[in-house]
Amino acid sequence: TDPYVGQMHAAIQARAPGAAIIDLHHYAPAFSPGLAGLLLEALFPFLDRGTVVVGVVDPGVGTERDTLAVSVAGLWLVGPDNGLFGPLIEAEGEVACYRLEPLDEIASATFHGRDLFAPVGAELLRGDRLVLGEQVPDPVRATPERAQVIYVDHYGNLFTGLPVPAEPEQRRLRIADRELAFARTFGEVAVGEPFWYRNSLDRVEVAAREASAARILGADLGSALAWAEA
Repeated sequence: TDPYVGQMHAAIQARAPGAAIIDLHHYAPAFSPGLAGLLLEALFPFLDRGTVVVGVVDPGVGTERDTLAVSVAGLWLVGPDNGLFGPLIEAEGEVACYRLEPLDEIASATFHGRDLFAPVGAELLRGDRLVLGEQVPDPVRATPERAQVIYVDHYGNLFTGLPVPAEPEQRRLRIADRELAFARTFGEVAVGEPFWYRNSLDRVEVAAREASAARILGADLGSALAWAEA
């Protein structure tokens, strides 16, 4: 709904005409690089080698925060050095991190997505490594709590940072003073009943059949979770 996405697309196409651009997400948790990083971690296994991910969850834009390009598992991650890529750096182990070299004078102090990250990402896609500066031995690593809601979609489903445990049918999930049972699909519960399930990104998610779990439970971004035995 905002004009920023189109401007970033234009910046990429200007340097890499014909580049295939996939909009992974434009509603990541605002001002929360750590939570957005957990969301990116869940999306990462579905990306092909050679992909360049441009991440712009950047509340510190224009300040002294550094920039980062991360080579990991045959992909590049480009964005602010503020912990956004921390979960993937921790999970993948063998990574190479670099500062970015601005390609031109940066036009805006508040839109590095368009003026720095998108152009650098386009050049990396084209194979240009001159946009990489010095190596970074210790990038910022955010340590967000996984046992919380990290995203709420427009259905009112509650995406969490938790991996799915073994024998999920034996576990109950505690959230907002309720204990929820596991269900494999929406059709296994009554209309309006909240439950937890293994979502398509292999994470724990809370939903309600044909209803908003967020509204029914009074839960939102940051709501805490805990496991209980069934």
